[in-house]
Amino acid sequence: MNARKFFKIPKISVVKKHEFRLILVIAAAWTFVDFILFLLRRAISTVPNKYSSPDVNLVKEIALREVNVFIISFIIGYFLVSTLRNFLRGYSLWYNLLIKTLLLVLFSFVMNYFIYVTYEWLIAGYSFKDASEKFFYNMFYTKWLLQKMPEWIMLFIFTQLAIEINEKYSPGVFFDIMLGRYLQPREENRIIMFLDLKDSTPIAEKLGHKEYFLFIRDFIFFVSAGIMKHSGRIYQYLGDEIVVWWPSSPENARKCINAILELRKELNKNGEKFRRRYGLLPEYKAGIHAGEVMVGQIGIIKKDLVMSGDAINTAARIRSACSEMNQKFLVSKEMIELLDMKDWQSESLGPIELKGKNTTVELFALKI
Repeated sequence: MNARKFFKIPKISVVKKHEFRLILVIAAAWTFVDFILFLLRRAISTVPNKYSSPDVNLVKEIALREVNVFIISFIIGYFLVSTLRNFLRGYSLWYNLLIKTLLLVLFSFVMNYFIYVTYEWLIAGYSFKDASEKFFYNMFYTKWLLQKMPEWIMLFIFTQLAIEINEKYSPGVFFDIMLGRYLQPREENRIIMFLDLKDSTPIAEKLGHKEYFLFIRDFIFFVSAGIMKHSGRIYQYLGDEIVVWWPSSPENARKCINAILELRKELNKNGEKFRRRYGLLPEYKAGIHAGEVMVGQIGIIKKDLVMSGDAINTAARIRSACSEMNQKFLVSKEMIELLDMKDWQSESLGPIELKGKNTTVELFALKI
C-alpha cells in the first residue's frame, strides 16, 4: 500500500514547493555571501576580529558561523516569502516595505547575536551569560553591530528586489534582467501557449462585475499552480487569458501538454469550491505554437519584457480558432513535430486560414 495513502500524508501544493525552493535559494545565497565577506574581512583587516582568537581552528569557526547564518537565513526567508507576503498582501506597497524593512533589521540583529554568542560560548569557552553580556557591550559601547548591519540590510534590499522582479517577469528571469541580457532584442525559439476561459461572456453576465473578477482570480490561481508544476513561465495575464512559454524542446513540449492535463486535474479537484461559490465549474481552451520570437525590454516610464514576432501572433490566432472550430486544444504542425504522440492522441484538421495570416496553417486537435 502507498505510504502516503496509508498514513494520510497531505500533498504539498506546487505553490508551497515553489516557495520552499525560493527559501532554500535565499538561505544558500545569503550563507555564500556571508562566507565570502567573512574571508575578505579577515584578509584585508588590520584590526583583530572582535570574536576571533588566533589559536582557534579557522574551519571550526567558519562552520559554526555559516550554520548559524544558514538557519537564521532560512527562517528569515520563510517569513519574507511565505508569512509576510501573505499577511501583507492586502496592504499598500509603502506599508509592505516599511514593515519588511523593520523586521529585516530586527532579524539582522538576531543573526549577529547568534553568530557572536555561539562563537564565544561554544568555541571561546565563555558562559552563555558572559557571551551575551559581551555582545550587548560591543553593540552599545563600540558600535560594532552598526558596522556589521549595513551589509545585511543591503543584502535584504537586494533580495526583496529579486523577489519583486521574479514575481513581475516570472521565476528565473531576475539574473537575465540584472545582467542586461534583454537590453538588445534576442531571437529565441519558444513554445507559446495562449489559454483562456471558455464562455467568458455569458459567465460575466451571470455573475456580475465583482463576482466575475473574483471568479477569474480563483481560476487563474489554480491554472497558474498547474503551469508552475511543469516549469511553464507565465508571460502575461490578459483578463481571463494567460500567455505561457517554455524554451522550445521535445522535453518542454511534453511539459506543455502535461501542464494542460494538470490544469484539468486542479480544476476538477477544486470543482466543488467553484460550484458552491459561483454555481459553475470553469473550462478552458488553449492554442499552442512553437517558433522564433524576439525578446527584449521596452519602455521608459514603465519597462516590460516583451515577446514579439509571427510565432506569438500565430499562437494567439490558434487560440481564437478553438472557438470557431469548436475545439478545446489546438496546436500547430511545428508543435506536433516536437511531440512524440500516438496517432489517436491528435487529429489533423488540415490547412486552416487564420485571421491576420496570409498563409494557411496546418492545425491539429489534441484528443487528451
